[in-house]
Amino acid sequence: MEEKMEKAILVLVKLPKQRADEFQNYQAELEGLAEAAGAIVTMVMIQARARIQGATYLGKGKLEELKGVIEETEPDLVIFDRELSPVQMRNLEKMLEIKIIDRTGLILDIFSQRARSHEGKLQVELASLEYRLPRLTGKGKEMSRLGAGIGTRGAGEQKLELDRRYIRSRIVDIKKQIEKIRKMRSLHRKQRERSGIKTVSLVGYTNAGKSSLFNALCNRGHTSGQEQVEADSRLFQTLDTTTRRIRWLDGQEILITDTVGFIQDMPANLANAFKATFEETLEADLILHIADIADIDYMEKMETVAGVLQELGADKTDTLLVFNKIDLLPDKPAGNGNIYVSALTGEGLDKLMDRISQYLNAGEQEG
Repeated sequence: MEEKMEKAILVLVKLPKQRADEFQNYQAELEGLAEAAGAIVTMVMIQARARIQGATYLGKGKLEELKGVIEETEPDLVIFDRELSPVQMRNLEKMLEIKIIDRTGLILDIFSQRARSHEGKLQVELASLEYRLPRLTGKGKEMSRLGAGIGTRGAGEQKLELDRRYIRSRIVDIKKQIEKIRKMRSLHRKQRERSGIKTVSLVGYTNAGKSSLFNALCNRGHTSGQEQVEADSRLFQTLDTTTRRIRWLDGQEILITDTVGFIQDMPANLANAFKATFEETLEADLILHIADIADIDYMEKMETVAGVLQELGADKTDTLLVFNKIDLLPDKPAGNGNIYVSALTGEGLDKLMDRISQYLNAGEQEG
């Protein structure tokens, strides 16, 4: 049975440093995350403040207003736009008497719904437990109000009431399992290196169309000619790294990898949990940075991805920038030496494949 959609109020704080257009995109992204988690956004409440209120996130007046709205509209939960400290979370739950989810908890919930592989599920559970551990108090009176649904899936609903000792033990166990998987990945990479097959990784902001482009390339070069990963417009559709062998028209074989999408202010514990997955990107011969050129905020999102790649140490790997979704533009962009494609219509794919071959062959000649 499908879970019922939960009604949610979104709460955002606009700080002086945020431009109006930046904040608008920031709000739209939070709404997209809420919908991806399975929520119906019934109201958005915004407070402009010079700084975040330390104990309660919002000012006293806005909190009273929010409490009144909750009593009147009876939502299932309230979603806050930034990560709340354990103190803020406890105070808000006590004052508002409703399930409170912050942006980090929301992203963790989406990840827990999307993870399919054993590794992906372990990574999400690790991040969820590390996030929730400092937020458990006493016997979990605040947590007991969570019930089911959004915000309870990452660590498993039954685990929310367990004591810190068990959770710490489980964290250690999961880390050992992930380390074994990481070593196995490393072994597989060395085997691929010995075989001489070149590797290409697709990276990009979430919903840039990576998985659709991955499928389009596989349709052209994979032996099955079928889609290899699920792709749609939901945020964080792809969590589990997928690698496929494809053959170019000239007979050259390469391994192509689809990876999890990036997002601004990615929760630190989530990024740490997925480090083993990101190692696939670090070891690639070529990175395809996929950007959604139809997104008005694509430049800022490209900067976010570039920053993450730098943090991972992958900024030194050869990178090819690919602008996707040109089918959504009213006018086709000029050449400028850039790669413009549509994973949906197939436009520009031949040029992209030629450019990939040039990069890989050039690297082989230099070696």
